[in-house]
Amino acid sequence: MFDPLEDSPMRDSFKPQSRIGQLFGLRGWTGIIAALAIIAFVAPLLNLVVPAGSALHVSDYAVSLLGKIMCYAILALAMDLIWGYTGILSLGHGAFFALGGYAFGMYLMRQIGLDGVYHSELPDFMVFLDWKAYPWYWSFTDHIGYAAALVVLVPGVLAFVFGYFAFRSRIKGVYFSIITQAMTFAFMLLFFRNDTGFGGNNGFTDFKRIIGVPIHTSEMRMTLFVITGLVLVGTLILARYLVTSKFGRVLTAIRDAESRVMFSGYDPLWYKLAIWTLSAVIAGIAGALYVPQVGIINPGEMSPAMSIEIAIWVAVGGRGTLVGAILGAFLVNGAKSWFTVAFPEYWLFFLGAIFIAVTLFLPQGVIGLLKTLRNKKSASATAVEVAA
Repeated sequence: MFDPLEDSPMRDSFKPQSRIGQLFGLRGWTGIIAALAIIAFVAPLLNLVVPAGSALHVSDYAVSLLGKIMCYAILALAMDLIWGYTGILSLGHGAFFALGGYAFGMYLMRQIGLDGVYHSELPDFMVFLDWKAYPWYWSFTDHIGYAAALVVLVPGVLAFVFGYFAFRSRIKGVYFSIITQAMTFAFMLLFFRNDTGFGGNNGFTDFKRIIGVPIHTSEMRMTLFVITGLVLVGTLILARYLVTSKFGRVLTAIRDAESRVMFSGYDPLWYKLAIWTLSAVIAGIAGALYVPQVGIINPGEMSPAMSIEIAIWVAVGGRGTLVGAILGAFLVNGAKSWFTVAFPEYWLFFLGAIFIAVTLFLPQGVIGLLKTLRNKKSASATAVEVAA
């Protein structure tokens, strides 16, 4: 009988006493501790304490940009779990990301209060459309706890229902990618409508405060940055824990030989559904963190191009590596920030060139290239020692 864990070098890592040490190793944990120190102590110090005229000062713009990219990195981790380790290419994660953003954006809009253009309890777009009251699905969204629950439940429930019927029907490969893309496009068209109560093509913007605290202060901006960084690190640890567990090994086996997994007594449906739903929830959380830092959420986040970009981040960094997904998100979005200022009309051509180059020359991404170079260096050092 085929066993996904048979002859696996990680088989012994499932012993409880060894799980924590097996997640990253000494070098990995050192990197995580260093990242936490930078996020929680170094960055706030350089932004809030070091004077603006100093060469060491980190500007508010840099804080916002890095916070936005960290949200994208969380989203890339969600994609890597479902694509890199389970072999399911989703082109619908832009919808989950945007739904999480809209769920928290509803709370942010309620926090504006009477500070809008029309000085009404209703958001400006509702006043402009002559709405007299909030629709029923806006109920309780003025409570941050309820909004946080929506951030998790809306993409989670949608992913569970959609995934159950798709996986039960054994839809896979390019067909699954197409229907997830269609789902995202349908949501984008829905949210573009003014009568849905989500701001139409303008979406939500002009946020004022969170839990009564002004949102545009340096302190709040840094608080959001730190929270996003901690969520990113926590998501990485959770993802690593999952993929190095028996559950993760079964996911990898499903990716490589799903029919053999079925014949061995495992039901791929529930494994795929579990990781698909978790991935959607992580994407929704990333969207919720993204909205207050960027200051806007609109249906453009559900565009087909957005979902394709997410896959490109993971491919560039290295699919099935987790760290590669984070690296890819930083590399591509860092390049995007520069290109859209210096050569805005050429950005999409550059993005397409990156994807083609990675597909042809770096099938394992940047992380795969670094591993290859490291192995060559080790082999050269060994050859020199033998020769000596």
